[in-house]
Amino acid sequence: MKPILLLLVLMTMTVPSQSKVTKQPFGKVADGTPVELYTLQDGKITVRIMTYGGIIVSLEAPDRTGKTADVVLGFDSLDGYVTTGNKPYMGAIIGRYANRIAGGTFKLNGKTYQVPRNDGDNALHGGIIGFNKKVWAAKEIKDGVELTYVSKDGEQGFPGTLTTTVRYTLSANELHIEYAATTDQLTVLNLTNHSYFNLKGQGSGNILDHEMKINAGRYTPVNANLIPLGQLAPVAGTPFDFLKSTVIGSRIDADNEQLKLAHGYDQNWVLDSGGKKIELAAEAYEPRTGRVLEVLTDQPGIQFYTGNFLDGTVTGKGGKVYNRRDAFCLETQHFPDSPNQPKFPTTELKPGEKFHSVTIYRFSAR
Repeated sequence: MKPILLLLVLMTMTVPSQSKVTKQPFGKVADGTPVELYTLQDGKITVRIMTYGGIIVSLEAPDRTGKTADVVLGFDSLDGYVTTGNKPYMGAIIGRYANRIAGGTFKLNGKTYQVPRNDGDNALHGGIIGFNKKVWAAKEIKDGVELTYVSKDGEQGFPGTLTTTVRYTLSANELHIEYAATTDQLTVLNLTNHSYFNLKGQGSGNILDHEMKINAGRYTPVNANLIPLGQLAPVAGTPFDFLKSTVIGSRIDADNEQLKLAHGYDQNWVLDSGGKKIELAAEAYEPRTGRVLEVLTDQPGIQFYTGNFLDGTVTGKGGKVYNRRDAFCLETQHFPDSPNQPKFPTTELKPGEKFHSVTIYRFSAR
């Protein structure tokens, strides 16, 4: 090809645009440690992430007409997250162990470890002071921000010094969350992000009219403490069958013991992909705005939670009061209580190994 023709071809090729990344101060925690807010913009999607808890503070996405709205719940300021303790875990990185550990206890190499019980008799989302309440070290990277936190041996009862890195990058309407971790002792690990989504816009009422699809033919039923019974039960013929896109509210109050125990949906789905490679795990669709959220992951499970314990006591962004079922969560993960469930995929991390996982939130409209 002649040089001039080659130049013309190169000039007409579509080159993916690089996301714009900016940062600003976002207050200080009680001990004076400063918190920063990173803004990622790719032309259509805008995401704001702060170093406290690695929290996704806002996520603006367009509807079918191009009108944008913030589709995640949260607070207007750092103080909102700190003073409330962010008990709903809005937007946060969850660790060391996402979801529940029965009795807060587990064994490794014959030794019993105790994590603080903060959910009845369970340890939930890493104990009383989990990764969601830590200020992470941050640095700007291409299209995003890299966050790092070093959890010392014995923190919240977990063994080993664990170094965790989470990269948030935004490109082509996709927010990538890349997790990595290493340890100097045998430990257990389960990382996720706990964003609450409402595709109509945060504070715009409940999510019962959203449609949900989950690529999972099985789920893990729970006991009265929301701890898995150890079985992988088929979703067929139950309200947990979302293999075809289904309106969330159509069966959420069905006469079903599992729904009654969780006050709605709050179970772990066993993804058909098996967690071996990045595949589509779930898709949420909001018919009024046309917004679509696809969740892709290489994790074996996903916790679908319908905000059952939001109770109107939390006032969020713009003075919006968050009531029951005003949002849903899709938490990519290993299964709850895996350290005590030998038949579940292992969550053990050994010295010399590197944990690595990717979750993608892909936004579109139709």
